[in-house]
Amino acid sequence: MSSLPDPWVAGLAAGWTVLGHTSPPPARLECDVVVVGTGAGGGITAELLARAGFKVLMLEEGPLKTSRDFNQLESEAYPTLYQESAARKTADKAINILQGRCVGGSTTVNWTSSFRTPSATLAHWRQHFGLTELTDDALSPYFQQAERRLNVSPWLVPPNENNDLLRRGAAKLGIPAAAILRNVKGCWNLGSCGMGCPTNAKQSQLLTGVPTALTHGATLLVNTRAVRLEVAQGQVQSLHAEFLWQKPDSVLLEKAQATIEIKAKHFVVAGGAINSPALLLRSGLPDPHSRLGQRTFLHPVVMSAATHGHRVEGWQGAPQTIYTDHFLETQPIDGAMGYKLEAPPIHPLIFASSIPGYGQASAALLKGFAHQHILLALLRDGFSPGSPGGRVSLRSDGSPLLDYPLNDFVMEGARRALLSMAEIQFAAGARQVMPVHEQAQLCTSWAQAQDMIARLPMLPLQTRVVSAHVMGGCGMAASARDGVVRPDGQHWQVANLSVHDGSLFPTSIGANPQLSIYGLVNRLTQQLISRLGGTPEALA
Repeated sequence: MSSLPDPWVAGLAAGWTVLGHTSPPPARLECDVVVVGTGAGGGITAELLARAGFKVLMLEEGPLKTSRDFNQLESEAYPTLYQESAARKTADKAINILQGRCVGGSTTVNWTSSFRTPSATLAHWRQHFGLTELTDDALSPYFQQAERRLNVSPWLVPPNENNDLLRRGAAKLGIPAAAILRNVKGCWNLGSCGMGCPTNAKQSQLLTGVPTALTHGATLLVNTRAVRLEVAQGQVQSLHAEFLWQKPDSVLLEKAQATIEIKAKHFVVAGGAINSPALLLRSGLPDPHSRLGQRTFLHPVVMSAATHGHRVEGWQGAPQTIYTDHFLETQPIDGAMGYKLEAPPIHPLIFASSIPGYGQASAALLKGFAHQHILLALLRDGFSPGSPGGRVSLRSDGSPLLDYPLNDFVMEGARRALLSMAEIQFAAGARQVMPVHEQAQLCTSWAQAQDMIARLPMLPLQTRVVSAHVMGGCGMAASARDGVVRPDGQHWQVANLSVHDGSLFPTSIGANPQLSIYGLVNRLTQQLISRLGGTPEALA
């Protein structure tokens, strides 16, 4: 089915060093730099370090799956490619979190939306976290390099009906809406981005950074979980990991089968927010100001479902191509919570597990699946005292747990978002609208929806909340009192340890974060190469 060659076929045949794919890896390994994680941060870090001549080892907890394995089936994709089978939840089970767990990380399964870090976010970081070098002008070259490398460009195909309903409804209300840039090349417009790209069109780290690093002599270790960093005298001495056994007839990774010790000169943690703070917590790293795992942000997402008289078929076509920032730009960044509106893809399993209710009401919604339209609101968390985010801690077995309180400040923003989405959906011609809330009913008019949403109890587990954007937990700051890592990504108390992923962000982004990670980590890695005595090359 692939429209572009799968580089893994030729690469593995040519001798790329991939361990743990078909048999347990060696018990001891050595390298110049070990990179934990192969997502947006880890992939780009490994590529740049390998091109600079360093001996790089990439460690990935999930499996190696490529376009030959992507069958556009939810039943296969979620347990194979996602953390906790796409069912990772916060401590109170009130928020479902989607994160990748495979080579390429979340870049393998995201919906390709690409935004630079908003200027207002950078200004907030400069003012409140001392990150004075993070200006639009300073970051622009690094964003440009990442955009060229990953073919981030306008989507020239008309939006699918699911997205165009957002555009039409917003236009009728005088609300500006714009197209989303996507990191694709030769896209077939299939709409199954969240299950892995079967045509190798998505320019994820599975297709770009990780293969390039391997071509330059890096080693990839898959199905292997980083357990702890061994630290002595202010330096990481080694990384202890465990190889995860997988039954031949199962898509699930099972218990540890073997242990591995990895020696390196420098250690880069890029396992993603939640997993990266958890690794540092398991390692007992110095945390004199109690910052580690704190201020973890989610862009909490609330949704609104609408029924139309015509077929919408939200599973067809590019999944997310239209957005509006109207409700961000008209809201002070440190005031009441603003939100970004987008139109997500609609696939049967995710739809059925997200809509409220049960029995006949749920069956009726599923029967009209082809006529359903969904909007989502990304709530911009982290900019106000009322939005301190969550905290990553460890369960008794060492696995990570995120406690994220859905307080009144967050839920007030959620109520306003539900109102905004319902108004847009009725303006787009919806026959019925139902906020995704356990006590919501189908509304047949905007006036009815206003009245009902105003009366809904905005409580955890009653209001359906999801997230695919985990940020923070290892926040960067100009002072050790305010962050876990320095402005250059290096840990404040451990000299040969850096963090290169979304856990760096001291707040949420206020936009889909993958391009923010690419741009910032591109800059940090080039700085790291210089500190390690190498000559950095621009990402190209």
